[in-house]
Amino acid sequence: MLELKNIHKAFNRGTINEKKALNGVTITLEDGDFVTIIGGNGAGKSTTLNAVAGVWPVDEGAVIINGQNVTGLSEHRRAKFIGRVFQDPMTGTAATMEIQENLALAARRGQSRGLSWGISRKEREKYHEMLKMLDLGLEDRMTTKVGLLSGGQRQALTLLMATLKKPEILLLDEHTAALDPKTAAKVLELSDKIIAEEHLTAMMVTHNMADAIKHGNRLIMMNDGRIIYDVKGEEKKNLTVDDLLRKFEEVSGSKLNNDRMLLAKD
Repeated sequence: MLELKNIHKAFNRGTINEKKALNGVTITLEDGDFVTIIGGNGAGKSTTLNAVAGVWPVDEGAVIINGQNVTGLSEHRRAKFIGRVFQDPMTGTAATMEIQENLALAARRGQSRGLSWGISRKEREKYHEMLKMLDLGLEDRMTTKVGLLSGGQRQALTLLMATLKKPEILLLDEHTAALDPKTAAKVLELSDKIIAEEHLTAMMVTHNMADAIKHGNRLIMMNDGRIIYDVKGEEKKNLTVDDLLRKFEEVSGSKLNNDRMLLAKD
């Protein structure tokens, strides 16, 4: 479903501030894979997701989605293949529009616009049932402006919008980092449910090592723009956080220096 072949990316090239963000990243995701990605600051986690999404052109390598080479496509042209949820709950929704209007926008992604009623009765019924699945009471607030929702409610809505038209790849970029632990757990539960029910292929960047072990069928650890550990199946299920810390030190030759990750061990 997704292939990254020898991806290289440097920022501020040719200057004293040049930073090599990705150094030959190669990944193959099968249909239905749910991969969690962890690593320290500047490891290349979010940069990898940006490479998939086409936020900027890569310096070297190829991005292939479902057999199609999209390396030369711009971000907006890749959008039809990709659903994405960002760290900031304010990103991904239109605050001044109603919940149902946001869902309608997501449902019409990639379609031509015409003159017709904005949202039909059939669509309202569909959105009501979808929102009911979230178990957040939003199905009874469909005309509420999204800007009035809590961070967790907005993130759950963004997740629903990102998967409304089944994407080839779902990118979750630390999508629970800005939420309190209880709300984060709820959003992760919803993520698991939607990914499983829709049989989505997904990549989730997280700083929480316990979450990286608990969720998904495969775990990738990055450091200095490279993949240094890739584990799946039973081996992943049997991992502990201490195992990951030891593996990081063993492969990278240094101790993990990331307060967010160390504070989120449990």
